[in-house]
Amino acid sequence: MGAPQNIIGIVYDYDQTLSPTYMQDEVIFPTFGIKASEFWKRCRELVDRDGFESELAYLKVMLDYLAFDRPSNADLQKLGVGLRFYKGLPEMFDELTTVLSPEHQAMGVKIEHYIVSSGIKTLIDGSALRPHIREVFGCEFAEDESGRIAFPKRVISHTAKTQYLFRINKGMLQPNEDVNDHMPEELRPIPFRNMIYVGDGPTDVPCFTLMKKFGGHGIAVYNSEDETRSSVRKAYQLSGPADRIKFIAPSDYRAGSHLRLLLEEMILDIAGGIVERRRREVSEGKIAAPGHA
Repeated sequence: MGAPQNIIGIVYDYDQTLSPTYMQDEVIFPTFGIKASEFWKRCRELVDRDGFESELAYLKVMLDYLAFDRPSNADLQKLGVGLRFYKGLPEMFDELTTVLSPEHQAMGVKIEHYIVSSGIKTLIDGSALRPHIREVFGCEFAEDESGRIAFPKRVISHTAKTQYLFRINKGMLQPNEDVNDHMPEELRPIPFRNMIYVGDGPTDVPCFTLMKKFGGHGIAVYNSEDETRSSVRKAYQLSGPADRIKFIAPSDYRAGSHLRLLLEEMILDIAGGIVERRRREVSEGKIAAPGHA
């Protein structure tokens, strides 16, 4: 007997998807007196000159800058309280549940939210978003014997993000679970057809590609207040010439916004498919009727 597969999983990138700024710029640099332009210049040098991967570059530079004043992970989590988000967040996470009809709920349909980010997990863990999120995947630091961050213990590059989509797909949310273990499609709690990925640019291309390949859904968001137009240009490239996604929308998560309406229609579409499949399975005797053992 297969898994119920009645969960709609919405997966978000973080920087410039849920927030208009980079989390480091917003809470770490001001706290420790780091000049953002110099920090990111040093990161680019490591990438261009020394061949670092971009995520490892920024984690190394951060540790270098904090050499004599390294915080603990608990300190970083406290800084996460200062993270700010686009309009409509975090209220949207609770409000989206009202989109599901009584029939959807009777069939056990529910929504879960996930964040997959190349940013720092502990900052997000301390933010106002965390109570609404089933799981956060992000870069993490190990601590030394004095309890201060000392070395990256988990690095999530933009290509590695797809691994975490498979973790969500298979319900393998713990790092010690081998996501490469075979699992039949019917046993996976969140099929890709039940998944929505929300991102903002080129670093999300692998995830958008995976969504498209396996029947998932994707939305590229952009900051309509970005006067340089680089934000909307990134989203347009994904939906136009690159043909990675069908939909782009301003990053306004409030009720009635373009983005919110798109998310709600996708949820209703997925929920309708779940109900139809479960009705068919009940009629064929493959699963028990809802509410019965």
